[in-house]
Amino acid sequence: MAGLAAAFGSGAMTNTIGDIEQSDVILIAGSNTTENHPVIATVVKRAVHLKGKTLIVVDPRRIKISDFAHTWLRPHLGTDVAWINGMLHVIIAENLHSKEFVESRTTGFEALKQAVARYTPEYVEAITGIPARDLTEAARLFAGAERGSILYCMGITQHTTGTDNVKSLANLAMLCGNLGIAGGGVNPLRGQNNVQGACDMGGLPDVFSGYQKVADPQARARMQAAWNVDRLPEKPGLKVTDMLPAAHDGTLKAMYIIGENPLVSDPDLNHAEKSLGHLEFLVVQDIFMTETAAKADVVLPSACYAEKDGTFSNTERRVQRVRKAVEPPGDAREDWKIICAIAGRMGYPMPYADSREIMDELRRVTPSYAGISYERIEHEGIHWPCPNEEHPGTPILHREQFTIGRGIFHAIDWVPPAERTDVDFPLYLTTGRVLYQYHTGTMTMKTGGLNEIAPECFVEISAFDAKANGVQEGHLVTIASRRGSIQARIRVSPKAVAGTVFLPFHYAQAAANRLTSDALDPVCGIPEFKVCAVKLQRAA
Repeated sequence: MAGLAAAFGSGAMTNTIGDIEQSDVILIAGSNTTENHPVIATVVKRAVHLKGKTLIVVDPRRIKISDFAHTWLRPHLGTDVAWINGMLHVIIAENLHSKEFVESRTTGFEALKQAVARYTPEYVEAITGIPARDLTEAARLFAGAERGSILYCMGITQHTTGTDNVKSLANLAMLCGNLGIAGGGVNPLRGQNNVQGACDMGGLPDVFSGYQKVADPQARARMQAAWNVDRLPEKPGLKVTDMLPAAHDGTLKAMYIIGENPLVSDPDLNHAEKSLGHLEFLVVQDIFMTETAAKADVVLPSACYAEKDGTFSNTERRVQRVRKAVEPPGDAREDWKIICAIAGRMGYPMPYADSREIMDELRRVTPSYAGISYERIEHEGIHWPCPNEEHPGTPILHREQFTIGRGIFHAIDWVPPAERTDVDFPLYLTTGRVLYQYHTGTMTMKTGGLNEIAPECFVEISAFDAKANGVQEGHLVTIASRRGSIQARIRVSPKAVAGTVFLPFHYAQAAANRLTSDALDPVCGIPEFKVCAVKLQRAA
């Protein structure tokens, strides 16, 4: 979000899912789409198979979606800025960019041109491992498309340079004039079904709902009036990756965690466990007893999606109704009812009758949601921004101009990842998901059929590295980093490439995040889950 907001003024998906089929060329970077977003992957495959669209996949693993690609580029881990700069270099050097779009709708082109001048295909090959000829072909393919769409996910963002990676993709889209048109855009694929909605509602440390900055006096005044309070904080709160270090140091005394399981999902888990142990008071609100809930002083049972009314705002900014289908079990309550009850006991009444009243208040204080009511989305969702009830919504952003007026090119240099391999830790580790389990397994691991298909953690390794390390399919191995170790079974896979191993992060019993680094992107604070150095050996 930080990267796109810096380039365009808005940090959301610019186009719709259906738009993908209107693209001439689709570029997927850092997204294992078939396993992480199988519905969207179906749209991509349909575009390629039935409509003859061209697909470029850039990923360190030979993931399933690359089987459908015209071109698969395999970069070394943590080199995304370099290969994107290499494509920018080719496009500018060969005069393939959209001059009209660049001149009329952007700023900073000359600085960008100077920054990418040294990123020749040969120079980029030395950094990324992508053959110069393949990079050049991909750049020509993308620049030659009338409509080019970029899809990306956490393989781009979960780096110490995650914000720069996203800015670089924004550079590529603007250079080719692929904004504000059907079949174009820069499209982050959100990791869960309402991640976009959580961000829209102010689930970030520096904004109210609708990305209204807490530092903005007008936004604060609007919220103060709506909430009937005298003042609201002017300074941002803590990022989630700032909270655990603060807990470890004793400056953060209590945490209230809702629907999150950091004792599986956070980096450097040994440190995370110590940090939570230093809290004076921990409250966890969730639908199941997670690893984090087991450590809590108080556990508040909440209702799941099928047990409550409300809205989800999905990855394409479409706000949709969620309707209660069944009653929650036992003493479980809807999340908003729990929060309101706690607020009342703390001296601030929040007497909402139902979720509709909350939505009505949200509309009053959030310009981008002002025209979205329960009545209007009874049958079909609406894409924000939707400023009034006569407005149809905005499926495609930035049609006439960017949210900030002109789009901003950012001149960015490649910076290596925070951790490199060496003699003691000779392999790179990257982490991700598998199709049959989800996130920390809070829900999917309650499902017998899924556990039969994907019952335990594994380490995916190339045949070359398996032979070099004296291990075979099914062997139990110990994988260690500078922070900890786990055990998992070997899976020799054609997806893997020499020098890099892969672990799914779902399994608490062999938590990949005991190995990962807590190095953070300096802008948004996201951990570098996708790159760390490890070693492995057969378990005794």
